[in-house]
Amino acid sequence: MTSTVSASRGAHLPMHLGEPQPESSVNADETELLSVSWNQDYKCFAAGTNQGFRIYGCEPFKENFRRDLKSGGFSIVEMLFRSNVLALVGGRANPLYPPNKVMIWDDHQSRCVGEFSFRSDVRGVKLRRDQIVVVLEHKIYVYNLTDLKLLHQIETVANLRGLCCLSHCVSTSVLACPGLRKGQVRVEHFGLKMTKLISAHDSEVACITLTLDGLLLATASVKGTLIRIFNTMDGTRLQEVRRGLTEQKFTALLSHQIPSGWQCLVIKVLYTYLVSKFEWLVRIPPTIILQIKDLQLIIKICRLLLILSYLQTWVQIQAHPCPL
Repeated sequence: MTSTVSASRGAHLPMHLGEPQPESSVNADETELLSVSWNQDYKCFAAGTNQGFRIYGCEPFKENFRRDLKSGGFSIVEMLFRSNVLALVGGRANPLYPPNKVMIWDDHQSRCVGEFSFRSDVRGVKLRRDQIVVVLEHKIYVYNLTDLKLLHQIETVANLRGLCCLSHCVSTSVLACPGLRKGQVRVEHFGLKMTKLISAHDSEVACITLTLDGLLLATASVKGTLIRIFNTMDGTRLQEVRRGLTEQKFTALLSHQIPSGWQCLVIKVLYTYLVSKFEWLVRIPPTIILQIKDLQLIIKICRLLLILSYLQTWVQIQAHPCPL
């Protein structure tokens, strides 16, 4: 698998991306959501649509800005904290930016400052202040953000989900991704020049995330019944949380680096699961949940909310019985 890198100093999108387009120029009924991704500190998130992308703030929740195009949208939009740098991957309906090309966009200058082209579709992109990571189905490329030079290449098992996560502390440089076997996670400590292979699950890995310093790893499998916390230095399993016996699809795991250690990582995972059950919880910032230090109290709240969910479902069935 080969890649082509270019510094596109003068490249512009077909519509001037630096100026927000009036909302009336885009039909909201025709807007399709293609992707959603958090920034590195979970204070903002980006939504890629078939007509461009939008950036939202979480505390308070509001739309910060949007960029709408007539030529197509983006299937991947990756932020670099709250800076003006974005990584964009075009959707299949975008004739100018196909899904095998990554564009590094400087929104302040309204131009593309770098471009990566590959022979296969891009499955994911991750950014940190000094690196760009591009995830393909069977390979991961790590580039220097300053000069776009290739630093590392990593072979993986088939990775259609584009699983990959990075640490974001200046003092550590850690990458986690699928290994070469099912259920295996590979952890790269670039600063220490150390690789650790962790047998996380018997089934295929569905989600992975690192704490900001890269010292803790959380994983979930496609079964969705177990969430496991690992030490990335020696690969030891620190904690296992059972969500339930029924299979549940996980779409993301959140992590947060605060002094109380792995318990906060577990709380964040539980918060992510609750959000999938109760949409109104999105309005509650995760930092409020993290102020509850007692893990058992969090579990009790989870059980209470699940009971309320079952009661809500039962009431809906009684109010709208299925015709015989």
